[in-house]
Amino acid sequence: MTYNIANIKKLLDKSEALTLLCTRTTTHWSFIKFCFQMPLVFTSSAMCIINSITLDANEVKIPNIVINAISVLIISINNNVRASEKYELFKKLSKSFMFLSAEIESTEDMTIEEYHILMLKYENLITELPFEDIPMKIKTNVSKSFTDAGRSVPVQMNGVIANHAIKKRHSADLQIISEIV
Repeated sequence: MTYNIANIKKLLDKSEALTLLCTRTTTHWSFIKFCFQMPLVFTSSAMCIINSITLDANEVKIPNIVINAISVLIISINNNVRASEKYELFKKLSKSFMFLSAEIESTEDMTIEEYHILMLKYENLITELPFEDIPMKIKTNVSKSFTDAGRSVPVQMNGVIANHAIKKRHSADLQIISEIV
């Protein structure tokens, strides 16, 4: 027995939305990681140049202390932000959601059991996804592109573009329908 096509389409849409979301977030965290690595390259190069300029260690003592302090500060901030870990996590999740999307697309005449297995895979991936580490700009962009195309988005992304907004009534627009006699 084939499972409901509409539910399969929704699952595919959500999986593809999360693939795009994770891919863009991977790019974001890759840039952040790069921004932390470049200053460390420069400080290491500066240490090398300063130490090779003179033979007297006392002359370069203060510059070495300053450069070491800057390096330690950058490393500490990098360890707190964990850009490398987030980059790897979103890269892995992007691939996992892409594989799930491909699996959904390739399954013809999906049975209820196959659908539940794919849904379980989707839910397991969702629990690993740290939505708080995704910039709002990326969430909004992906959610808007999918909802504008009439495609489904995950519940976690439903509220990011205010598609839950309720139209307000204006009292000036109200008309009196009946009068008290």
